[in-house]
Amino acid sequence: MAGAAKNEPGRVDWRLAAPLGFTYLAFFAAPLLILLAMSFAADDRFASFSMDSWVKFWGDPFYRGVVYDTVRLGMVAVLATSALSYPIALLFIASGPLVRKLLIFIILLPLLTSVVIRTFAWIVILAREGVVNQTLLALGLTSAPLNLLQTELGLVIALTQIEMPLMLLPLVTVMQQINPSLSDASRALGGSKWRTFFRVILPLSLPGWIAGATLVFASATTAFISQTVIGGARLVYLPSLIWQQSMVVFDWPFAAVASVTLLVAVLSGVMLFSLLGRFARTT
Repeated sequence: MAGAAKNEPGRVDWRLAAPLGFTYLAFFAAPLLILLAMSFAADDRFASFSMDSWVKFWGDPFYRGVVYDTVRLGMVAVLATSALSYPIALLFIASGPLVRKLLIFIILLPLLTSVVIRTFAWIVILAREGVVNQTLLALGLTSAPLNLLQTELGLVIALTQIEMPLMLLPLVTVMQQINPSLSDASRALGGSKWRTFFRVILPLSLPGWIAGATLVFASATTAFISQTVIGGARLVYLPSLIWQQSMVVFDWPFAAVASVTLLVAVLSGVMLFSLLGRFARTT
């Protein structure tokens, strides 16, 4: 009877999750605790502990500006990918099976290419002799090549393309499930295309947008390769600051402070989008 009770349907044997739990503790929770402890160390030998690194980081306007710029970069990437993803998603749901397969292939294609290759490709595109500047010069829109590399504009352009699939995939998945009769009913009642989009499609697609925005924000704020290669030394964000402090200056406590700050910033953004999703479901 005891053995039958243990195998009773609906009961969960949590021992099955023990291997995953131990792996999580060993390779995720423990390193985070070590990182947090290191941020309070007075030196890299852990001889004593103090708040000096935290005071140095948050007491300097430059480092506070780095935190602000990192979060703002993630938000701008979310807005840019959203502005381009919704038209593509609308085209997807309005297309036939053949066009949908082609669009899915185009959406997934960047994910099959290394982010390093895509980032270096953007160097060629955004350079003074690159495709963008040559096109602008040929159209007469500018009299001299624009400086797009090592600028926030160039970095946002590159990140928008790199992070686009992370926004498109969840958005397309959710918008496929929207009943087309709702849009037809809105138009039958006199609603314009814009009114139908803002009052019908946009609210119903919010779960997909929130999922995509969360992925894009987390990826853009931690995009060390893109920020370093496209942004260069002129633009300083938390990932490059962490690398500089740990691998160049060898100030491990200060690098730990920057790392914990980046983690908290990303988690705060994720929580913000999660709260937005809950608010959208209750209204």
